[in-house]
Amino acid sequence: MFFRIVSDSFTRKPRRKVLTAVALALGMAVATATLEVALDVGDRLAREFRSLGANLLVTPAADSLPLEIGGVDYRPVDAGAYLPAADLGKLKTIFWRNNIVGFAPFLDVPVGAAPGGLQEVSREELLGTWYSHSVSIPTGGAFTTGISATAPFWHVEGRWFADASQEGVAGVDLAQRLHLRPGSKVKVDAGGRTHTLTIAGIVSSGGREDNAILAPLEIAQDLAGRPGEYRRLLVSALTKPADAFSQRDPTTMTPAEYDRWYCSPYISSISHQIRQQLPGVEVRAIRQVAEGEGRILTRVSGLMWLVTIAALFAAALAVGATSATTVLERRSEIGLMKALGASRRAVSAFFVAEQLFLALVGGVLGYALGIFLARALGIGIFGVAPELRWILLPIVLVLADAVALVGSLLPLGHASRVDPAPVLRGE
Repeated sequence: MFFRIVSDSFTRKPRRKVLTAVALALGMAVATATLEVALDVGDRLAREFRSLGANLLVTPAADSLPLEIGGVDYRPVDAGAYLPAADLGKLKTIFWRNNIVGFAPFLDVPVGAAPGGLQEVSREELLGTWYSHSVSIPTGGAFTTGISATAPFWHVEGRWFADASQEGVAGVDLAQRLHLRPGSKVKVDAGGRTHTLTIAGIVSSGGREDNAILAPLEIAQDLAGRPGEYRRLLVSALTKPADAFSQRDPTTMTPAEYDRWYCSPYISSISHQIRQQLPGVEVRAIRQVAEGEGRILTRVSGLMWLVTIAALFAAALAVGATSATTVLERRSEIGLMKALGASRRAVSAFFVAEQLFLALVGGVLGYALGIFLARALGIGIFGVAPELRWILLPIVLVLADAVALVGSLLPLGHASRVDPAPVLRGE
């Protein structure tokens, strides 16, 4: 009898039911799309940010007093300690190893530079690093990294040097001063050691590299007399926005709090894991990069959640309006059911069953429509569609049920309070 009464209500006056289902479907479509994008936006933006440069600076913990400007260490090459490049493969063994997008060691060497054919020698800076270097991982395999991963935005006229070569690239300002261009030769010497480099390209970074020569790390190590060592390391890691919990001192945390912090890709927890794998290092976040990323990620994620809440609220209002109209139209039916002995709970159950069925239909349709909308948003914003998450389907169905019930609360309360006597008298 219960199901017959509910089914009859759909066949007799389907227009209101269709409007309710459409309202729920549209609300769920927007909620699905924004949830898909919100769940994906952190990783997508983090990867986009990684194209803007590294966000961690690793230096020897026993080094001299730092001279840091804008996250860049400007100490002279002969001051302080050095680190072994052979240990760098350990970075891909930390808990968040998959979040390490790339790293590039640097060794800065003051050199005498003489362009080919000229006797005049000028004092310049040579930055030894990797461009695209294969690093062996202790657990097996290899990882290709270098400034191709940590600084992909640097513009090069010509091409980058090969890591196992006598090549280099010249900063745009230095190239202008020394009249260098791709194919030029430049002789560099330091400590009685000499190398003749072929300039493969002219680099423009907007930083100190514009006034330096960049060359393979092995050449800088030979010139500095520091085989197998480097001075500073830039690391590009995918992180989540910092919050109050991420900034707590891990030594003051309970075991449960420490596990939660350690298993979250905060920049502080990744720094801690790097220190564990590379003893004797100091890891600092490049503040301008990390703070800027955190602010943008937080604001974009907050905007997505705000749109989701607004869509659900609008759907609840639409459901409430159609439900209120339905209750007014069916007052005589409600009065008759009550006159025949139906309780308030039974009357409410009929309407709740209708709303839950409509929520199921609207939720499924809204999820399907939201997937297409999410793909359009993802491709429009990031150029890539977000990952399809089936776990959202039950979540969307639960949200549709909640919206339908919340929107129907007031009309259901009014229906349960209908007095059958005046209704049956036509009042």
